[in-house]
Amino acid sequence: MPVTAFHAPSSLADALALLAAGGRPVAGGTDLVVELAAAPDGGPPGALVSLHRLAELRSVAVEDGDLVMGAGVTVATLREHPLVREHAPVLAQAADRFAGPQVRNAATLGGNLCHASPAADLAPPLLVLDAVVVLAGGEGGEAERRVPVDAFFVGPRRTARLPGELLTAVRVPLRGGRRASFQKGGTRPSMDISVVSVAASAELRDGVLRHARIALGAVGPTPLRSPAAEAVLEGAPATAATVAAAARAVLRDARPIDDVRASAAYRLHLLGVLAQRVIRDVIDR
Repeated sequence: MPVTAFHAPSSLADALALLAAGGRPVAGGTDLVVELAAAPDGGPPGALVSLHRLAELRSVAVEDGDLVMGAGVTVATLREHPLVREHAPVLAQAADRFAGPQVRNAATLGGNLCHASPAADLAPPLLVLDAVVVLAGGEGGEAERRVPVDAFFVGPRRTARLPGELLTAVRVPLRGGRRASFQKGGTRPSMDISVVSVAASAELRDGVLRHARIALGAVGPTPLRSPAAEAVLEGAPATAATVAAAARAVLRDARPIDDVRASAAYRLHLLGVLAQRVIRDVIDR
């Protein structure tokens, strides 16, 4: 289906009304442009609702014990913003490996999550940070609901966002002492879509790991946590043996496929290597 209309509302209420009428939200448009080029005569988008005039979607602040980032915040802003670098440096780390400068200047936090690619670079860091997405609209009008990021992805290119809803913000709870790290594998450090990505976070207390999180990208139908690896890490000593055991355990939760970018076997090998690196980095920080 071609673009049938283009709206640029100046208020969130107007944007939600247009979405309720069947419009499709667009922010940076970096994924949309690819879709249109691939299928110019069929499928979505129909009526587009631009979010570029909604300044409230581009804010970054600390509020009620959370780092709150608007869904319209660009990846370039995530890479450089002092509050992100202070409270969620692993997200800035992932943003630094996200495409190139031109795409980072346009692509948005909300767009990357709502596109729901299994290889979405911002998803693993947000998973290990226990992030929550804020959704507005749908049957509730302007009412908000909050969904943990680990429940937001429900399948390839599918999320828990309901028709008419708009992702307005992402909230990361601030936790003192949390360390985190991110790595992605591909033919280049950035520019390329991830072949595999891994993020980890934990607190280190008296040489013991607590609140351990491991998240994976591009090795399943959605970005996902690794319960097997987290169970190995939780309450374990920060030793080389623990790192090796967790890196083996993470393979049990991966479901990679063969595609044009890599074989499933290569993805599993790379996953084990990157998992060891991020866990070691968390321990050594």
